[in-house]
Amino acid sequence: MAGSTLSLYNLAPVLQVMGTGLLIAGGLLAWFWVRQRDASLSQRLGALTLLALFLTFDLILFGAFTRLTGSGLGCPDWPGCYGFSSPVGASGDIAAAQALMPTGPVTHAKAWIEMVHRYLATSVGVLIIVLTLATFWAWWRARKNPDSDEQRAQAIVRPWWPLLTLVWICAQGAFGALTVTMKLFPAVVTTHLLGGIGLLVLLVIQAEHYRQAGGQSAAEGLSPGTRGLLWGVTALLAIQIALGGWVSTNYAVLACDTFPKCQGSWWPTMNFSQGFELWRALGHTASGALLGFPALTAIHYVHRLFAYLVIAAMLTLVARLHYDQRLRRQRRWLLGLIALQFLTGLSNVVLGWPLVAAVAHTGGAAALMAVLAWTLCASRAAVLYPSKAGSYTMAPRVTT
Repeated sequence: MAGSTLSLYNLAPVLQVMGTGLLIAGGLLAWFWVRQRDASLSQRLGALTLLALFLTFDLILFGAFTRLTGSGLGCPDWPGCYGFSSPVGASGDIAAAQALMPTGPVTHAKAWIEMVHRYLATSVGVLIIVLTLATFWAWWRARKNPDSDEQRAQAIVRPWWPLLTLVWICAQGAFGALTVTMKLFPAVVTTHLLGGIGLLVLLVIQAEHYRQAGGQSAAEGLSPGTRGLLWGVTALLAIQIALGGWVSTNYAVLACDTFPKCQGSWWPTMNFSQGFELWRALGHTASGALLGFPALTAIHYVHRLFAYLVIAAMLTLVARLHYDQRLRRQRRWLLGLIALQFLTGLSNVVLGWPLVAAVAHTGGAAALMAVLAWTLCASRAAVLYPSKAGSYTMAPRVTT
């Protein structure tokens, strides 16, 4: 097969790949069933959502590891590896490709990394299918028994949330396939990363709603200004994650290897039009010419400059939450993750992009977005009442 034209889509091993993902998910579901057999419905659905959430976060981390180790094309077809369900069957083709290019995109180690990533993605898909079916079953039971525990759970989480999550992960699978077949096209890879973050957010929303349904938490009332700032910070972080994904997928991290200056200058030579030309192949412009170093510098430096704005906005949010004496756990998480992101981002620049720091930087971004989504779900805009002194006081905590 190595000497012939390889079909980018080979569906022959699809059932075997799905079976491997089903095996992983089945083990997790068996463990889940043992742990939750005496729990209420809302607790079981919440725990299943948390399980999918945990595995999705792991998948984001392993996706970053796959990208950063150059393993994204470790198996150059989809969904298997040279038409096999694992690198074991494809060992001859992998060896031939590795012999032609010993440090190229296809090696035995890279093939295993890429396939493990696909197995994990499949297992997440299985968990979300189970979660969707379980939620619709609970919704059907709630309609028949309006005073039951099912009704309380479904008053908080409608079945359309897991259905949207299922549709979302199907789209993620399509972008995962395009990542391989379009040879790491930067716009596709960045969209795939953003889709993973979006999937995490969807699961966070459902997990927090189930916590409220089970009486484990209640929504905090925030002043309209703080609530608006929270939404603004979330939007800024989403833009920053997209910029960071663009840096990573264009391999522009080392375009600036000093801090706080870049290439010894506060404003180095940059080519923004090339750097932010979205529809182009990796390392090339839309016209097919090689991407210049000033374009990589522009990609890196915009991400760095925007990071200053995001950090300032996040610290302002933490200060506002502290002043309002609300959401203590969330603000502690935010403060710790801000520090982690700064340190890992700095390490990527001054230490030459170490793998641990680079993976942690992606994980920290995903965790920050998850915490912000958690904070949004755990809060509500409070009603302000005028006090006798002429100022305003917030309404007490909102309960479900």
